[in-house]
Amino acid sequence: MLSVTSSLFPPQKSDMGFTTKLTRERCAVVTGANRGIGLETVRQLTKEGVVVVSTARDEKRGTAAVAELKKSGLSNVVFHQLDVQDPLSVASLAKFIQTQFGKLDILVNNAGISGVIVDEEGLKSLNIDPVNWLSGKATNLVKGVIRQTFENAKECVDINYYGCKRVTEALIPLLQLSTWGATIVNVSSLRGELKRIPDEKKRKELEDIESLSEEKIDGLLQRFLEDFRRGELEANGWSMMLPAYSISKATLNAYTRVLAKKYPDMRVNCVHPGFVNTDINWHTGTLDVEEGARGHVMLALLPKDGPSGRYFDQIEMSEF
Repeated sequence: MLSVTSSLFPPQKSDMGFTTKLTRERCAVVTGANRGIGLETVRQLTKEGVVVVSTARDEKRGTAAVAELKKSGLSNVVFHQLDVQDPLSVASLAKFIQTQFGKLDILVNNAGISGVIVDEEGLKSLNIDPVNWLSGKATNLVKGVIRQTFENAKECVDINYYGCKRVTEALIPLLQLSTWGATIVNVSSLRGELKRIPDEKKRKELEDIESLSEEKIDGLLQRFLEDFRRGELEANGWSMMLPAYSISKATLNAYTRVLAKKYPDMRVNCVHPGFVNTDINWHTGTLDVEEGARGHVMLALLPKDGPSGRYFDQIEMSEF
C-alpha cells in the first residue's frame, strides 16, 4: 500500500465539526460510501491522513455511517448527500467542496447498482460456485431468479455510467487545482472486460483508443438500450450476464481512457475490486471489504508519475 506523509500545518476546527489542516491536506470524495467497499475506502483513506467527503444518496444512512467512523477515532471525514442522477445534487457537492476546501485531490467514483430484480432466496438455493459466477457460466442458471426490465436497464446505465460522468465533469475544475496531482478512480467490474462482449465489432469499438470518444460511447449505449427494448440483446452480440451492468462497466472503462487522454496531468484509472461479499452481488462474493478496497486506495494515492488510463484487477494492472 502506498503511504502518504501528512503535512505539518496547524489544525483548524471547521464549522462542520471536524479538524482539517487547511486546503494543503489531501482531500477526497468517495461516492456511494454509506456501506460496503465505498465505506471501507473512506475508512482506509482517512487512516492515510486524507480528509474525505463521504457521499451517499440516502442522507440518513450516510450520516450514520460517518458517525460510526468518527466513533472509531477517524475525525477527518464529513458526509454530504449526493444523488448521482440529479444534476442539482451534483452541483451542490461541487459548491460544498469549493467553499470548504478550494480544490480536490482524489475522486473515487464508487456509486453503482446491479440494475436487476433478484429472488435472493432462490439465488441462494442454487448455491452457485464462485468460479461459475466469475466466468459467466452461471448465465443460464440464474435466469429463473434474476430478471431485468427496460426501466431497470436505463437506471443502471444512468447511475453506473452517466452518474459517474456527471460527478466527474462537475469536479474536474476542482481536481485541476490539486496541489498533490489529482487522481480519479472509477470502480469497474470484470463484467466490463472486453473479452466478455460476444460481438467483435463492439469490442473493437471500445478498445480503439485513437478513435474512442464520449460521443461514440453515448452512441453505443443508445444502441444497447434500443436492442434491450426490442428484446434483441443476444441476437446483436451483447453480454447476457447482467447485460446493463456489464455494458455500463465496459463503457465506464472506455470513459476512463478518454479522460486519461484528455487530462494527462491527472492519473485516471479504473479498478475491479474483486469478487467481494457485498449487497451488489447479494453476498455471493468471497472477499471481504478490506480486500476489496485495496485497489481503490492504492490508485487514489498514486504519485504524480503513476500509471494512467489503465485497468486494474484489484491491485494488479490488467487488460481492458
